[in-house]
Amino acid sequence: MKFCALIPELAVTHCETSLIFYCDVLGFSVRYHRKEEGFVFIELGEAQLMLDQIDKGRTFGYAQIPAERPFGWGVNLQIHVVSVAPLLDALCVADKALYLPLEEKWYRCGDKEVGQRQFIVADPDGYLLRFYEKIGVSR
Repeated sequence: MKFCALIPELAVTHCETSLIFYCDVLGFSVRYHRKEEGFVFIELGEAQLMLDQIDKGRTFGYAQIPAERPFGWGVNLQIHVVSVAPLLDALCVADKALYLPLEEKWYRCGDKEVGQRQFIVADPDGYLLRFYEKIGVSR
């Protein structure tokens, strides 16, 4: 198993609720699960996340984590996918509202602009997930 250089670990209120959202709705797959610790390692394409239930196992900074949602203020996790359409369809079927509706955005990157089609959805604990697909590069 190959691990990414950066793998966010999200403190969650209910690991199983988060798993339903991440796996059943968004299509992540479980790489390994330690149910007794409320911990799971998940992947979608090359993106990897760890979920850790706050009241189980070894949650870092538990005393400093706010007791109410949304968690992760000021952070959104950008996740590359081949196409955003299947995710949007799955979120619609699951009746999950988008935090930021689908948009096409161009970002200056050095002397070029990189385009992406993107949207943001909040997970059950309020972590913001920005899914994007590449749409091109301009000079």
